[in-house]
Amino acid sequence: MATGISNYLGNAWLDALGNATSFSVAQPYVKLHVGDPGANGTANPAVETTRKAASFGAASGGVLTSDAAISWTNIAGSEDATHFTTWDALSGGNFLFSGTITGNPYTAGDTYTIASGSLTATLTIAS
Repeated sequence: MATGISNYLGNAWLDALGNATSFSVAQPYVKLHVGDPGANGTANPAVETTRKAASFGAASGGVLTSDAAISWTNIAGSEDATHFTTWDALSGGNFLFSGTITGNPYTAGDTYTIASGSLTATLTIAS
């Protein structure tokens, strides 16, 4: 699977639009992966399993952008995170969407940070 929104999120949005069901995520959480996380968001997890809270500014032009840094301190393992997943819970919960990371490899004990404004989700908007 290429990265993108999950089946869960796509269906929730469509139900909110077409069936008057409500949908919201109180707090999104980001998890690191060392390869494509797959359709369920569970493949290729990083040794660092801690999900970190993320915050986003208001969407504009079909783009949702992080508005604060997301950091892991004293990171477990030495790897190169190439992908991320976003979830609606600190543990368990529903996989929301995934994407790629362009960064540097990290060493166990490092602090790894995704800078504010560097995590984005984009939808194609009709023009």
